[in-house]
Amino acid sequence: MKQRIGCLALCASALLALPAAAYADGPPVKIDSGDTAWMLLSTALVFLMTPGLAFFYGGMVRGKNVLSVLMQSFVSAGLVSVLWITIGYSLAFGPDHGGVIGDFSWAGLHGVSIFHGDGHYVQTIPHMLFMLFQMAFAIITPALVSGAIVERMKFSSYVLFLLLWSLLIYAPLAHMMWGYGGLLGMTGRIHALDFAGGTVVETASGVAALVMALLLGHRRSKSADELRPHNLPLTMIGTGILWFGWFGFNAGSALTSGALAVSAFTATQAAGAASALTWLLIEWALYKKPSALGFATGAIAGMVAITPAAGFVRPMPALLIGAVAAMISFYAIRFKTRAGYDDSLDVFAVHGCAGIWGMLATGLFATVSVNPGGADGLFNGNPEQLGRQAVAVAVTIAFVGGGTWVIGQAISLLTNGLRASAEDEENGLDVTEHGEAAYSGDNAGMPF
Repeated sequence: MKQRIGCLALCASALLALPAAAYADGPPVKIDSGDTAWMLLSTALVFLMTPGLAFFYGGMVRGKNVLSVLMQSFVSAGLVSVLWITIGYSLAFGPDHGGVIGDFSWAGLHGVSIFHGDGHYVQTIPHMLFMLFQMAFAIITPALVSGAIVERMKFSSYVLFLLLWSLLIYAPLAHMMWGYGGLLGMTGRIHALDFAGGTVVETASGVAALVMALLLGHRRSKSADELRPHNLPLTMIGTGILWFGWFGFNAGSALTSGALAVSAFTATQAAGAASALTWLLIEWALYKKPSALGFATGAIAGMVAITPAAGFVRPMPALLIGAVAAMISFYAIRFKTRAGYDDSLDVFAVHGCAGIWGMLATGLFATVSVNPGGADGLFNGNPEQLGRQAVAVAVTIAFVGGGTWVIGQAISLLTNGLRASAEDEENGLDVTEHGEAAYSGDNAGMPF
């Protein structure tokens, strides 16, 4: 009887200890309330970027498709959140397997603590807060791709794309760059620097956008004028929200509220402003009319380019990185026009090309005087770092490009084609895909 009572007591003790065991994922480092407050705010800022992206994209399409474009961003917030909590975070940041992928150890957030850090990624904020911060990145990245496929991709095909791309492309790439032991990052073999997503978010979304645009083909329209933006004020509002959110995106990636966050915040503002002004000057010189859309596009290109470098460079190189990004993206858009592919909202030119430039610029201008946890770049005596950055870019392009093509082909087979019918495109995807119209009365279904 005593043995049975002892056994029952032992089992009861084990059951009571389960919650603690589930959260015992690292040393009990004291949580810093200031860091935690900053990271809660940063997480909210990055999450806000997805609605901002919806407005940014929504204003640039025809009025009959604006709701469908908004939905492409908002559905990512719902679907990717569920995927991230169930298995996505574990695959991206869980224990390493071959430098390429995590495992299912943290599936369902088992072992992801609300009380302390994990020992590898964060020390002074709860592990679960780090998970939420990374979730916001996982949400916006596939939503960025939607800018290339607007006004012609079936909603069912797009939802399947979100599901497959998030698990098969984003999660492995995030692990390779940011996961502990990941192939491309500082704890792996390549030792590339990517502070906030030059490869994982920007280059990846840009390359995927190009592949999907090529698979889908051109939008149907009677003239080029028909495709002009229908509501640029909406796009400018989206630009403001994205700019605001980018401070959380980049400065939040310091994962503390200290000097590194201040440096990344400054670099973000410097690059965004320099790029926006450079774009205006280019338009002024070529067309004599600096445009609101040009300012908005330039600002985004600059902040894309500084994303991988924000925590590694001083303010003056940040200005240069932004200015060069505007030139690269501006002429990439002109090349698109000549090449004849329909990346509808220039995702590859702005996110892909500026993101690649930002990764290489990190290899040029990075300095350990800004971030001792990083590395010096070429102009600070370490030419090898530029090569490491180039390798990371090449791996990203190959992996994302090939993987997205396979996913696109598979979705086409599963959903009987990626595109909506010609009749649905003519009537607008708001009504045909969602049964709603963005505008009522005389403006209902307006072409622009």
